[in-house]
Amino acid sequence: MKVKICGITSYKDAMDAISAGVDALGFVFYEKSPRYISPLDAKQIISKLPPFVEKVALFVNVDAQIINSFMQESGCTLAQLHFEVPSSVYEQLFVPYIKVIRAKNAQDILNFSDEYRLIDAYCESYGGEGKRLNLEWFKNIDCSKIILAGGLDSLNVESLKSYGFYGVDVSSGVELSKGVKDKNKVKDFITNAK
Repeated sequence: MKVKICGITSYKDAMDAISAGVDALGFVFYEKSPRYISPLDAKQIISKLPPFVEKVALFVNVDAQIINSFMQESGCTLAQLHFEVPSSVYEQLFVPYIKVIRAKNAQDILNFSDEYRLIDAYCESYGGEGKRLNLEWFKNIDCSKIILAGGLDSLNVESLKSYGFYGVDVSSGVELSKGVKDKNKVKDFITNAK
């Protein structure tokens, strides 16, 4: 499985994840998040990173102009779009993007099934709040284009291997405190996922 570590706020955390074999790093451009980072601060980290690591910019309810601008300013390579995004926004993007589904029920996980997508547990506020999805929903469906998020940590990620998910996304499950990663938890998470 591919692994994304989200909520990166420091160069050290980014490099610890890269050294442990991460595939993608997430930068949260949502000001209400405790893991928020400005595009300029993200650029200062990204400009020093080695190649072949995806840099994902997380957006919540913003227009295409902001997404395009922040992507260019930060050096991120993929936009992750949360909440209900009108189709007109996708049409105006100049950057690669991935849709996020906040699943309330088993039917929700089938949305956009022909596309790679990130599926997180539904909750009213931003972010998954560490909630886990019901894994029964994923039995007997093609999970090869699904990146699973929500309530994951180094202890439970290994149990997902049999489902065939494309990848997993973790933030709070590998933290010392909000926005500060635990190097050992990051390493264990990546090792157990792969």
